[in-house]
Amino acid sequence: MGIMTGPAQAAEDPQAFLLGLIERVRNALPPVFVERVLVVERRRTLSDRVSGRPGAITRISLLGRQETLTLGYEPGPHWAGEAELVYRGATVVSRPLSLGDWLTAFAERVAALESEVAGDAATSSLALQMLGLEPPGSEIRVREAKVDADLRTLPARLRRRLPAEAIAQVGRIGELLVDALDRVEGQGEPEVMVRRTATVYLPDTLRAYLVLPPDWAVRHVLPDGTTPAQTLVAQLGELEAAARRMRDAAAEHDASALLVNGRFLSQRFGLSRLDLP
Repeated sequence: MGIMTGPAQAAEDPQAFLLGLIERVRNALPPVFVERVLVVERRRTLSDRVSGRPGAITRISLLGRQETLTLGYEPGPHWAGEAELVYRGATVVSRPLSLGDWLTAFAERVAALESEVAGDAATSSLALQMLGLEPPGSEIRVREAKVDADLRTLPARLRRRLPAEAIAQVGRIGELLVDALDRVEGQGEPEVMVRRTATVYLPDTLRAYLVLPPDWAVRHVLPDGTTPAQTLVAQLGELEAAARRMRDAAAEHDASALLVNGRFLSQRFGLSRLDLP
């Protein structure tokens, strides 16, 4: 469905025009994404409430990490287009836009978002992060139902977001855990320990790093003389060593050794945070 983009159409039927803008967003983006980026304000009269009508649209907003596009409407019609610079949820600067300029900015923003969310849920999450609506790294997860597949695709999903050494470590950890899982399937607590490492300890460690500003993570020196990137590599080294011990214990059918190693991981990575000040 195309949207009406000219002032003439907006003047002819303002409510249909606004509904067209809303439908353009809804047709372009997944519902969960629309809920995060589109705000619609209405004015409901007593008659609207009695009859169950939603009321007249008075304002629509398309949210962004740094800029929010808003279009207000009053009968006349009178249009008030704005581009608002937003910082931590508060409007810092508001720039008025003509209806034509606002519609151009709106169409460009929707097209950009549509391109960003094309694909799977992980891509949609990245787009939400770009807008500041989800924390960085929130798409990095290993699902219980798809442990093997998620572990194998993890290095590709982390490309250009971690140091090369860390990505290689993640790949090796994934291979070790997949191998261990095949060997401990149906063995109760040993299987739980391996799965917890795959679905909790590893993703949590990665997300703790990804929330950091990229330049800061590479260059900032911590009190112990290391950078956050070096700390991540060290923590992944511990995880890799532990995953290797679990795989070896599973291969040797040594359940007691596997459980001891699992408890070590629980103590070491139970909170799964980089030790940053």
